[in-house]
Amino acid sequence: MNTDEFRKYGYYLIDWISNYFENISNIPVKSKVEPGEIYRSLPQLPPEEKEDFIKILDDFNRIILPGITHWQHPNFFAFFPANNSFPSILGEILTSAIGAQCMIWETSPSATELEQLTLDWLKRSIGLPEEFSGVIQDTASTATLVSILTAREKYSNFSINKEGFQNNKFRVYCSQEAHSSIDKAVKISGIGENNLVKIEVDDKFSLIPEKLETAILQDMENGMQPLCVVSALGTTGSLAIDPIEKIAEICQKYSLWHHIDAAYAGSALLLEEFRNPIKNLELCDTFVFNPHKWLFTNFDCSAYYVKDKHSLLKTFEITPSYLQSDYDRRVTNYRDWGIQLGRRFRALKLWFVLRNYGLDNIKTILRNHIDLAKYFAEWIENQKNFELLAPVNLNLVCFRFKPAEYEESEINDLNKKIEKNINNTGKAYISHTILNGKYTLRAVFGQTNVAKRNIDILIEEINKAARSL
Repeated sequence: MNTDEFRKYGYYLIDWISNYFENISNIPVKSKVEPGEIYRSLPQLPPEEKEDFIKILDDFNRIILPGITHWQHPNFFAFFPANNSFPSILGEILTSAIGAQCMIWETSPSATELEQLTLDWLKRSIGLPEEFSGVIQDTASTATLVSILTAREKYSNFSINKEGFQNNKFRVYCSQEAHSSIDKAVKISGIGENNLVKIEVDDKFSLIPEKLETAILQDMENGMQPLCVVSALGTTGSLAIDPIEKIAEICQKYSLWHHIDAAYAGSALLLEEFRNPIKNLELCDTFVFNPHKWLFTNFDCSAYYVKDKHSLLKTFEITPSYLQSDYDRRVTNYRDWGIQLGRRFRALKLWFVLRNYGLDNIKTILRNHIDLAKYFAEWIENQKNFELLAPVNLNLVCFRFKPAEYEESEINDLNKKIEKNINNTGKAYISHTILNGKYTLRAVFGQTNVAKRNIDILIEEINKAARSL
């Protein structure tokens, strides 16, 4: 493909993207293909001769697109959003075109310094002190692993990287509602799943600090070494917020590493009314949230902050001769801030979003999403056969269908059917979790272009699904 062809098809794709967003409401949200259907629809060997680009695009529209679940659809209410925006898409196009490998400062100074700048912008905007240093990781899962590895090395005097575990007695703590990435992190770090202590939660699904302190003391009495607490600033199941203030005090009291996982809800710290009640945030050791969830920035872009930069670097720094440069003492080399050597220019799309929206406009949209959740929650509360199952934090509503004529043992199956029936229509997409043993329907209102009319569509589909049962 030459530049003339690239220009021609590039214009074509921009038109395709524009038409996609203009007409996305008319497309089924969730893919309806069967397992293996896409694979069987495509040739099993690559072509020997070049193919016309229009033919490739035709196959994309005919075969690939039906197998896509449309996360940018305004009726996407499942999981947590992975929303994007036009400035982010354009930034991503430039990132792809430049094709820079941003592992060290010298390989693209702008990539490093723009990452420093955008992370500083976000740090100040969400209320983290200047002593924190930021880096963009691919996901919060990676950031949590990086945090636990850093804690492991710091508390072992950096011996495990060199010698391996000699006698592992480390313990990591989180709530029963914490994300599965913590389980995976303790496995990968060598600490072991059996040394992850899940702490009981209260009726709001938040970690009980007194139970945490009891577990720490019991482990100390049994010769174990409490290492790290992972607090949830918004759990995956219900967006429950752990008592950060009290957990921070416990970590200070027993000299534990404190990591805050704010993967989804962290974007709401831009809002003063959400940020101000959360105390002792600045006492944590590491903090992560994902602009690629609720800040209109394409996946992947996870903002990770660390207070003790020296320990992070000492954990991950490896400098073979082929990566050394004359600038190393004067610059930041982000290859030393995490697991991967290779790094994409992720900061560019984030910079485009922050500049093109502006903080005031971003705050307005976030507040609107929160108001939409309140609107939906009020509807649930006014229905005699539905109930809320968790406090409505920010823009997530957890609920279930509970008709009086059914036994409790039958209610879970009813709600599975409700979810399946709604999702099979293609008109809306919700997901579920389990809270106190109850099959819980989840609807989150964080898709970039969601509006009240989309919530009304969801309500209509819920009513239809309930009547069908």
